[in-house]
Parts: sequence; C-alpha cells; structure tokens
Amino acid sequence: MSLTVCILASSSKGNAVYVSSDTTAILVDAGISARAIEQRLEEIGVSPGSIEAVCLSHEHDDHVRGVPRFHQRSEAHLYANSGTMEALQRAPKHRGLPWNIFTTGNPFCIGDLEIDSFSVPHDAYEPVGFVIRAGSVSIGIATDLGSPTHLVRERLRHCRMIVLEANHDEHLLLEAERPWPLKQRIRGRQGHLSNDQAAEFLESIAAPKLEAVFLAHLSEACNRGDLAVGAVRASLEKSGHSHIRIALSYPDRVSEIWRPGALMAATAAPGHES
Repeated sequence: MSLTVCILASSSKGNAVYVSSDTTAILVDAGISARAIEQRLEEIGVSPGSIEAVCLSHEHDDHVRGVPRFHQRSEAHLYANSGTMEALQRAPKHRGLPWNIFTTGNPFCIGDLEIDSFSVPHDAYEPVGFVIRAGSVSIGIATDLGSPTHLVRERLRHCRMIVLEANHDEHLLLEAERPWPLKQRIRGRQGHLSNDQAAEFLESIAAPKLEAVFLAHLSEACNRGDLAVGAVRASLEKSGHSHIRIALSYPDRVSEIWRPGALMAATAAPGHES
C-alpha cells in the first residue's frame, strides 16, 4: 500500500492538498474554487468524482472557500471537528452541509486511509494538522501554525513526508507596507511560521526516514521560494540530513507529486485516473 500527495494550491489566497492511497482519494482543505480544484485534479490525471472526502483543518476562507460547490458537484463527504463546523455554520453558504464530525486527537478512517488530527496554535476556533497513514507509510500536514509546539513535533516526527508552512521571511515581513497589528498577528504564537522557524523545526525532527518536505503557505508579499528553500536546506545540511528533498507549493499551480521514494513532475498521473 502506498500514498500519493500533490498540493493543488497553497497561499493566503487558497489551500488544497490531494492525498490518495491505492483505493481512496481525499482532499485536505478546499480553499480554492471548485472549478480550480477540478482543473488541477485533472492536470494530475485524477477524476474529481473519485474524491471521497474533504477534511478541513480550520474555518478560514483560504481553506474552505470551495467546499459547498465542490461538495455539490462531487458528493464528497465533509469532515471537520466541532469547533470548525460551528464556526462555518455562521456563514449562510456553509449552513445545511452534511458534516461528519471528528474529535481532535482521535483517529478515524476514510476508506483505507487512517487520519489522525492534532491541535496546532493558530487564530481559529479549533485548528488542526493531520497525520495520514496508509499501511506503514505516513505523511504529515501542518500549513497554519504560529509556533512549533511539542505536540506538533511528536506527531510529525515519524512521517515519511511533511507539508509544512514557511510563511514569511522575517526581514521582508518587517519591511513590508502592512499595518503593524497585522505584522504582530503573523509573527505571533497563533500566527504563521517564518522560514527560520520552519527550518529549526525540521532540523529538530529530521531523521533518516524523512524523505521530503513541501514548504507551504508562502506569502507572496513577504517571502520568496529561494529564501524559504535556502533556510530549510541550510538547517538540514548542518544537521546531517542532506538526503531530504525540499519542494515548493504554489498559489496558482500544482506542486510536484510525492510518492514514497519519488518526487516527480506533476505531469505524471498518480492514479485515480479520469
């Protein structure tokens, strides 16, 4: 049994991650339009109708924007914890949707995928990251968190691949023409990880088993791909983990595709073909 991961979109404009086993395909978040989700799935050879479920990390619009329409078009099941569901119910477009409620910290299954959620520090009602397993392979997703807590470290420590936020470069954020309260929110313990924080976090949990890292949620105004990759690569090489491959995610196109032992261009179809 194997896992396949492709980040369909990642930024403050929208986030969605495709994860599949040999028989089950899901999305983690659906923060871009349903049409964009469908187009990007088809780009990687995946039928939108094969998506069995959407699992939500939290209620912010850049993670849920496409949920109602995608659910309507695909009939994918919707999963959220009670805090996220209750927050979403405040918006008319999310009322009446058929939610499957999971309890943070209690694993649940969708098909042959085992999904374990864990709390992350972020300014939402009940935000979570996920560890997703198929057989002996596990991957971790933590795209919005202000600080790398001990719990986050322990949950992601044994993953083969990790999707981790590297939101901003500290210097670019401080120099940006943004209100100071917004800068404080981003830099706060419930905001977003900087490149250096992401690098230090990965250095602290890196192990021979970790194959690849996707850097996610990069700020278009306060970060650059080369700065994020450079910071992470320097930390990993310093700690003797130069074997770990580092990839980027993008706001407007799909990432590379990860499967155990391989990182390939997005033109390679990962299964669940249309």
